[in-house]
Amino acid sequence: MNARSIRRNLYKVFRQTGIPRNAIDEKASLTEDLFMDDIDMACFLFYLETRFKVEVKSDELPNLKSVGSTINYLQQHCA
Repeated sequence: MNARSIRRNLYKVFRQTGIPRNAIDEKASLTEDLFMDDIDMACFLFYLETRFKVEVKSDELPNLKSVGSTINYLQQHCA
């Protein structure tokens, strides 16, 4: 999956969790800028794993702090 496709699909995941497109920026923190709480993160991970067919292990969760770090994670784990 190329970078553009990853971004497009990731933005769809964010919109599924109720985050408007104009709030999504690569530098945005998931918790501080996008105001995602534990429930939002659980939904986000479900949609992320479903759409990208990846399994995010609990020890990898700290790597998903921002939109940009999530994109980097997906680029490494999506074939």
